[in-house]
Amino acid sequence: MQKKILLVGESWTSTSVHVKGFDQFATATWHNGATDFMAALADSDYAITYMPAHAAATEFPLTPAGLQQWDAIILSDIGANTLLLHPDTWLKSQRTANRLTLIHDYVAAGGALMMIGGYFSFQGINGGARYRNTAVEKVLPVRCLAWDDRIETPEGAYPSVTESHALFTDMPGDWPWLLGYNEVEMHPEGKLLATIAGTSHPLLAVREYQQGRSLVWTSDMSAHWLPQEFAQWPGYRQLWINCLDWLTVRG
Repeated sequence: MQKKILLVGESWTSTSVHVKGFDQFATATWHNGATDFMAALADSDYAITYMPAHAAATEFPLTPAGLQQWDAIILSDIGANTLLLHPDTWLKSQRTANRLTLIHDYVAAGGALMMIGGYFSFQGINGGARYRNTAVEKVLPVRCLAWDDRIETPEGAYPSVTESHALFTDMPGDWPWLLGYNEVEMHPEGKLLATIAGTSHPLLAVREYQQGRSLVWTSDMSAHWLPQEFAQWPGYRQLWINCLDWLTVRG
């Protein structure tokens, strides 16, 4: 039986204003950053349910039971505000569940959480992802910085494995380059598995938290930080399978 995974985030809407002399018009486009990930895991032991960022404000579970149906939850490029500000709170000033606290309690009780990097992961662009000092940060193997944590590496930066681990089972030896990542600091209880070569910056880290597990990959799952050369690399699929295998081990 396939294990059930909830992937949250990895989408955005762009608006453009086109100026043609005296005249102008606007367009809007919607973008899906999860395409490569979903395709890579389509025939795996994992049934991935994709919840785009715009849907998460209303559709992300508001109860412990709603989270417990998932073997693992992935937060990828979705800021804390989307989970904190349900429309009933934002628009109607009504009390709603703190979904960051629900995620914490889900992991503590035996659930699994993966956070993947991006402009709205960890602390994010201009500090706007805002996971520092939250209940979600408490379960992670890393700590978020207090400022804009993006490291752009347009020249390319390579992963460097620092410790052997089940996450590297059947992985090809040569990793492609990455074009950026979120800078974080290790939590004392986290285990560092890979860094950005030439730095001490964590790229891949894991942690066992109470009854559950957490994992971070501080670069992206898609453009622009993760280029097509990485997405088309055989290790791309194997990396995510290994991550989910480790996260969803029970007992």
